[in-house]
Amino acid sequence: METIDTLFNIIRTLRSKRGCAWDRKQTPETMWKCLAEEVYELQEAITKKDLENTCEELGDVLFQLVFILEIFQERKEFTLSDVVGQVAKKMIRRHPHVYEDARVKTENELHLQWESIKALERTENGHERKSALDAVPKGMPSLIRALKVSRCAVKTGFDWDNIHEVMETVKDEINEFEAALKSENQNNAMMEFGDILFTLVNVARFAGFHPETALLASTSKFEGRFRLMEDNLDKKKLKLEELSNDQKDLFWEQAKKSYER
Repeated sequence: METIDTLFNIIRTLRSKRGCAWDRKQTPETMWKCLAEEVYELQEAITKKDLENTCEELGDVLFQLVFILEIFQERKEFTLSDVVGQVAKKMIRRHPHVYEDARVKTENELHLQWESIKALERTENGHERKSALDAVPKGMPSLIRALKVSRCAVKTGFDWDNIHEVMETVKDEINEFEAALKSENQNNAMMEFGDILFTLVNVARFAGFHPETALLASTSKFEGRFRLMEDNLDKKKLKLEELSNDQKDLFWEQAKKSYER
């Protein structure tokens, strides 16, 4: 059976003098970008329920993580044992209802317990935050960061009462966007469009799904339909740009009916 040592050995060979020049020059700062790309590929495979690709992409993500860890081990800054030990202690500490005698009756109580333990950890480590939003990394992709910001604000009690109130806010934001368009002020229009997106992120939060996952699935659906339409046009030796709008609509509707997700 393969173990994680197999990956460590491969990486050590790649970074050795007889290995690969590209691998040797990599740093944690360069490798996190590779890791981020692999995580998105994993997300796509999971969203598509593609088991074969999910298995492959999990391996790619694991390899990037081990690669970064090995660089820190080379520098003698910390080891796999340190990483595993630290996260194991953290997870056990944050689940006292499993590993100790704490009692939680509802999901809300479970959430409050988790946040309370995290706050205590920050205080003990001298990392107490001035703002509830200090926990949000600035380098996150905008859609994911919007959700993270919203969730952090919600923890302070700042939220809508229900999804219907959020939907009303979406309508208000659309009206403000339309007014900004009429004013021909591009900066205002851009800001109002951003407000629509931010509010829709909260619609997804209330609805119980991740907006990034929803957008990925929707984009994938559009891509599949568009490619199918292109194939149909190619079979008829037609070019999309030469069709009338009515013809485009006809081929698009055919693709929508034929496309299987």
